[in-house]
Amino acid sequence: MDELVGQLAAKAGIDSAVAEKTIGIVLGFLRNEGPSDKVQALIDQIPGAEAAIAASNNSGGLSRLMGGGLMAVGTRLMALGLSMGEIQNVARELFRFGRDKIGADQMGEIISGTPGLSQFA
Repeated sequence: MDELVGQLAAKAGIDSAVAEKTIGIVLGFLRNEGPSDKVQALIDQIPGAEAAIAASNNSGGLSRLMGGGLMAVGTRLMALGLSMGEIQNVARELFRFGRDKIGADQMGEIISGTPGLSQFA
């Protein structure tokens, strides 16, 4: 997880604490909305990912009020202070990291199998 947080913070130009929260939010979204076997393979390759997802799910009532889906993820990331451009950079870096960990084919299946995600790939 430290490797991913460091890469994301450096390449997307965001704070490490924000990067870690962002990773938890995005991986939690993928777990809920994406192809479960492929997403779990990705999560299994990122030490600390489960803890980050759990921490992102304990963010209080706000996330429960917003519902799910990509729009809710965007709203949660903007609440962390990320702009739309930063969110796109974060997504691209996460996808690049995922390709390195589980391969381009599996990451492609996650992207194509998750509603609305292809616009960020």
